[in-house]
Amino acid sequence: MISKLFRRTPRDESIARLYGTIVAQARAPAFYQIYGVPDTVNGRLEMIMLHAVLVLRRLESEAMPIRALGQKLFDQFCRDMGVGDLAVPRKMHRIGEAFYGRQAAYRGALELPGDERLTAVLQRNIFAGESERGAAVVLAAYVREAVRRLAANDGFESGQLTFPDPEEVFLRTRQRGVP
Repeated sequence: MISKLFRRTPRDESIARLYGTIVAQARAPAFYQIYGVPDTVNGRLEMIMLHAVLVLRRLESEAMPIRALGQKLFDQFCRDMGVGDLAVPRKMHRIGEAFYGRQAAYRGALELPGDERLTAVLQRNIFAGESERGAAVVLAAYVREAVRRLAANDGFESGQLTFPDPEEVFLRTRQRGVP
């Protein structure tokens, strides 16, 4: 009876797989070596937040119970970041606030046609305004492709998630003449 309290459920396994896929994608070397995302703690955190926002945005379009996966996924992000732990300083709580701010900015930019706003938001958040605008333009193309790929995804309950290959998106974007 008590062991049931500590046993992982299939839903817990799905959340772990989804979150693991988000983190693995955010850590893909192409983002740091080709796109020019800063290979720092902040740069990696920004990429995790970006990918988490994209998945959460997609889950919101689903009916229950799949939509409920979004809250569990966010809870996993918070646990991973140490947010909510009483032993963690207030500084860590800022990560949660930063997440909500970025979520609002990315959502707003993705709702608009074109990539002008999305590029500006990526430039500010991912690149901290320090790189050439071209890096944010190419990352915006990746984000749009990720949104398309996630829209076609239907394996959320089983923990299946597919993101585009960042190197392929980069090459296709460059071939089209995007800086």
